[in-house]
Amino acid sequence: MTRHTVIDSPVGPLMLVADAESLSGCYFTPHQYPPDRIGERVAGDALFGSAASQLGEYFAGERTAFDFPLAPTGPDLHERVWRRLVEIPYGGRITYGELAVELGDRALAQSVGQAVGHNPISIIIPCHRVVGADGSMTGFAGGIPRKRYLLDLEGKDTLFPPEPPG
Repeated sequence: MTRHTVIDSPVGPLMLVADAESLSGCYFTPHQYPPDRIGERVAGDALFGSAASQLGEYFAGERTAFDFPLAPTGPDLHERVWRRLVEIPYGGRITYGELAVELGDRALAQSVGQAVGHNPISIIIPCHRVVGADGSMTGFAGGIPRKRYLLDLEGKDTLFPPEPPG
């Protein structure tokens, strides 16, 4: 049974989507690639409560990793990319080209970019940690201001919390 809820965050409302006992989506509002199915809106769901609590800790700078079940679904290459994204450490960065090489073929860079852009579980599967070859901000399904905010939030040299995108 697919279900969803909406939570507040410093980057605007986030829609959480779940199937059975795993989170299958975390979408910005608006989101470049919204979910196909969201199911019934629920409140008081244990999985959503855990996700909301952990996201709150992340935004407060108290959490660097998430520990609830994830179930992103997509084409095989996309799922391989998403599994790799989860391994990028908090505050870390990787380029699309580096991801393509790790997956076995530099020529996959454009396909890797598509997979990153279609990540259904934003923030938790940290697609914001993927940058251009020169370290520049590149496309992001939640918009570049949100990507910059998330990268600043995770920045090791940031003395003050970043300003929410507005």
